[in-house]
Amino acid sequence: MNIHKATQLYEDWLRLHTALVDEDLELKHKEMAEGAFPFLRGTFYRWVQRWSKVCENLTGAPVVLAVGDLHIENFGTWRDREGRLVWGINDFDEAAYLPYTLDLTRLATSAYLASAEKHIGLDNVSASDAILAGYQEGLEARGKPFVLAEDHLWLRDIARACLKDPVTFWRKMDELTVVEASTVPVSAQVAVEGALSHMYGDQYAIRFMRRVAGVGSLGHPRYVAVVDYEGGRLAREVKALVPSAAVWASDGKGPIEIFYEAMLRRTVRCVDPFVTLHCKWLLRRLAPDCSRIELTALGAGKDEAKLLHAMGWETANVHLGDPAPILKDLARRKKGWLDQAAQAMAADVRNDWREWKS
Repeated sequence: MNIHKATQLYEDWLRLHTALVDEDLELKHKEMAEGAFPFLRGTFYRWVQRWSKVCENLTGAPVVLAVGDLHIENFGTWRDREGRLVWGINDFDEAAYLPYTLDLTRLATSAYLASAEKHIGLDNVSASDAILAGYQEGLEARGKPFVLAEDHLWLRDIARACLKDPVTFWRKMDELTVVEASTVPVSAQVAVEGALSHMYGDQYAIRFMRRVAGVGSLGHPRYVAVVDYEGGRLAREVKALVPSAAVWASDGKGPIEIFYEAMLRRTVRCVDPFVTLHCKWLLRRLAPDCSRIELTALGAGKDEAKLLHAMGWETANVHLGDPAPILKDLARRKKGWLDQAAQAMAADVRNDWREWKS
């Protein structure tokens, strides 16, 4: 099955679970053609279909509740209940029970593709070694969240540099297309109104806007609710969730279940109190201090290995349950296994990308 057929079948399956926005889907297809790295971000459905064939020797690894769509731009900041700035994985849309090796391979492959496109300057072996070292150390330590206060000062400096300017942030919110509340699904409205009234009462008017964002979830219905509250504005995004593409790739053999909430409960982290689920809608806070930290923002060679090490550790924070089987499996693997797997998958992704854009 080629990439075009796989995409058609997957999107047909998606339509069984949500009402796709066709114009956003067309934009996603265009972004996928722009480079191998954005192609990777937009095609987890293809990744989970191909990985088991290209990396067959990794499929027997211990199974965990995995991120699935893990890559170097799936990390960012949020505020915990105490208002502390926290860094970590911020997207679990594709969470599923998968071998732990899939997440590590995808994370390393994304770094390799970013390096090939000159977004980062770290060589491939150093990148995969940093990820694997961080992952193993995180497992052995039984995890620890990344609170950017007393510790991780280097990461805090990076995070602060990536935080959005409030004026620019709200200007972009103002540029979104306002939609009539009647066009927003009732269940999405209930999710927003319930969360806001629980925290702030109901003395405000909600304006709904349509938002286009991301790559992998482009095409899913997504709305932003903005309210004026006590001298300023608040924004909440509500996005339609669907079962993981891993279910589609397994021909429906796995549970048709959304694991986002289960993932949040199991991870070692300081939770974002504004992330909630209602029916099949994900609700989260949008604000200048909720930002993605991208390797591309660092500049070649600057803290890249440290950041990839932290990404490996944060992946361990997510995988932790019983780390013993994973550590035992890691101990038996030959040196360089992650580099070999990432090299093979990077080549496979590039082949699909070249076929997609032609």
